[in-house]
Amino acid sequence: MKTFKEPLDSEEEMYYLKCFKDGDLKGKELLVEHNLRLVAFIAKKYVKPEINRNLDELISIGTIGLMKAIDSFDCGKGKLSTYASRCIENEFLMMLRTDKKKSKEISLYEPIGADCEGNEIHLFDIIESKDPQIEEWYVRNEQQKKLMECVKNILTDREFIIIEKRYGLNGKNEYTQQKVASELGISRSYVSRIEKRALIKLKNALE
Repeated sequence: MKTFKEPLDSEEEMYYLKCFKDGDLKGKELLVEHNLRLVAFIAKKYVKPEINRNLDELISIGTIGLMKAIDSFDCGKGKLSTYASRCIENEFLMMLRTDKKKSKEISLYEPIGADCEGNEIHLFDIIESKDPQIEEWYVRNEQQKKLMECVKNILTDREFIIIEKRYGLNGKNEYTQQKVASELGISRSYVSRIEKRALIKLKNALE
């Protein structure tokens, strides 16, 4: 582990806190430097196989919590280290929540299941496929809602509607460009342009 500076005593801590509150950024810098040992101590608890980050990364994340603590600490209420510990822990909890949320997101290029022959199926396979069996499987699949939310976050409302209707997503029938055009009151060529743009947008966003 890196060598960190010793913690400040109460008087030094209060002095630099006052300096910072008076607008001296050097005071904050020194408070951060002398509290990195605390950050590292807390960060070590999060060095686990299931948390895909090394200690240096965790210290960087914890330091953000420390800086937030210094910014918001009320000098008249307790010790900075006690308050900072809670802020640092909160930063790590935010990290874990963010990681958990990301782990649930499904890429259009990630496997979402397999067909009857055991071949992996991806969202783009379904979009491009004309095989009714795959489409039927997709409609029944429990991941359908999450996948549709992912697509809808990337496309505009009109692009989403056209892709949904053209490729029979979300349990809908597959429509020709002409039928989609008639329903939306636009030309077939315009539907074609929006469809191509939407697929390119999805591909580029995920790359």
